[in-house]
Amino acid sequence: MKKTNSILGTTAATLGLLITLSTGAQASANNLIAVGKTNPPIGHFEFCRSYPGECRALGPDRGPMKLTRQAWADLLAVNTQVNQAIRPDTDMDIYGVEELWTYPRSVGDCEDYVLLKRQILQQKGFDPANLLITVVLQQSGEGHAVLTVRTDYGDYVLDNMRGDVRLWADTGYTFIKRQSSENSAQWTKLGAGSATAVGTVK
Repeated sequence: MKKTNSILGTTAATLGLLITLSTGAQASANNLIAVGKTNPPIGHFEFCRSYPGECRALGPDRGPMKLTRQAWADLLAVNTQVNQAIRPDTDMDIYGVEELWTYPRSVGDCEDYVLLKRQILQQKGFDPANLLITVVLQQSGEGHAVLTVRTDYGDYVLDNMRGDVRLWADTGYTFIKRQSSENSAQWTKLGAGSATAVGTVK
């Protein structure tokens, strides 16, 4: 997967959310819908073997989190913090292997950005059931990983290729699959598209 660390302004996104919060807009149409179980990416399967505490049953789905102004500020800050701290590179260049999901120190690929953002947000009190690693296809057809945050105002995407945080439908990506909100070791399909955008466990 190609990685580009692009940092953009977040003022417009912040103003847009404040308008949405003030109007009390309904979010149901802005939430992704799981359409069945699927296999996890190989990299995540191996990650779970190394970090079993990060891959566990979470219990029945309690629904998306309430998106407060503080939570929104945290999402913007963490996305920017990690994007600026980590230099993008491929697993082959870093580790000499095609695929390795792990927590980055100063360099990583798209999955590594996602893992670190997810870890930091959990430390801030976000429920892991609402922090879901997601596989997408870029407009070029290339596979990519982002972090989807489920909220009552829709599913927002934290992406190492963007500095802003936006609704999934505004990213231009095709959404393939993501972690289950009930078990972070399991994955669900998100609709039409190739389930082999990245290598998967057979």
